[in-house]
Amino acid sequence: MLSSTSVPVIEATLPVVGENITTIAQRFYEHMFAAHPELFDGVFNRGNQADGHQQQALAGSIAAFATMLLKNPDSVPEHLLSRISHKHAALAIAPEQYQIVHENLFWAIADVLGEAVTPEVAAAWDEVYWIMANTLINLERGLYADFGGKPENIWRTWRVVEKRHETDDVVSIVVERTDERDVYPSQPGQYVTLQMPTKDGLHQPRQYSLTRTDDGHHRTFAVKRVHDAGKPEGEVSTLVHDSLKVGDEVTLSAPFGDVVLAGGDGPLVFASAGIGVTPYAGMLNHLAAQGSQREVLFLHAGTSPESFVLRDQITQDLASLPNATLHSWFEQPGGELGPNEHQGFMDVTAVDLPQDATYYLCGPLPFMQAVRERLLGLGVPARKIQYEVFGPDLWQADTEE
Repeated sequence: MLSSTSVPVIEATLPVVGENITTIAQRFYEHMFAAHPELFDGVFNRGNQADGHQQQALAGSIAAFATMLLKNPDSVPEHLLSRISHKHAALAIAPEQYQIVHENLFWAIADVLGEAVTPEVAAAWDEVYWIMANTLINLERGLYADFGGKPENIWRTWRVVEKRHETDDVVSIVVERTDERDVYPSQPGQYVTLQMPTKDGLHQPRQYSLTRTDDGHHRTFAVKRVHDAGKPEGEVSTLVHDSLKVGDEVTLSAPFGDVVLAGGDGPLVFASAGIGVTPYAGMLNHLAAQGSQREVLFLHAGTSPESFVLRDQITQDLASLPNATLHSWFEQPGGELGPNEHQGFMDVTAVDLPQDATYYLCGPLPFMQAVRERLLGLGVPARKIQYEVFGPDLWQADTEE
């Protein structure tokens, strides 16, 4: 818990820290990478650093965590940190790395805020940091338990057995196990980290959702080529598309991720846009393989029918379920619309939503924010709406409403 001594200090300084937290995060990463360039080899994603997403996520998580501690000083908001712990475990983050972060983060705080960082202020924020860090360390220790408690044991080697084009800019990669060590099964909706050797000899990590149910010997994930206009091409996605070939060996982490298929027999609604369909294709494939009787409503939005990633797999899996429906929205249909196809952006009010369903959202942040807001307006409880963010979580929506 946050001590009574620190509460008033954090209350008084949170506004100024919050106002400067983005600059603090930028200075923190600059300083840390100058001192520890080895962290770019297999730990930190250079793409997320270049576009500022990692800095924004760090800033948001620290501010949100401190705010929640002030609201409830006698408890720790573990639900906020659950997602971060899974991301960290998928990168094999070790407890000792939190000390490196601490040293560089507090250097950055002092560098940006100067004399405002009195010993009392430093002590209070130090307490906030270690409450957050120790909670994450404990959560990650639990995730590493299946691997002998050692973060480095999460990695396994796999061989590429199929590389299949799904759309013009998305390929599916199918791998089979080559490692004699145990391979831990995935839960529907989880992801793995691909450690890809780059041209400069470093290994860059990228996380990809598993798109088919786990058979213990094969894993399938989809990779979209990143080529946004005016921005650098995606480093790893370009290598996967242009260089990775059948027969190559790759290194993958064990599966992680806290957005997984809900148990029970209640209705499910999946709402995705673009490449955000991938984790829910994996959930749906699991339901089909299990012969599920659950009611399923699958909602997808995309630019055109040709851009609908894994469309054949999804329609086949839905057809095998006794109570499943697909609705899709296309900005550019390019022809006559088929049954349950709509032009424009997704509108959840245009379909019959099942009662007491669990909702799953994935896609660009504005898409998820708009769909979630509409669902809340329709009376869906926030706790029934889960969401998956690709990359650093820049949203951190409150799921406890």
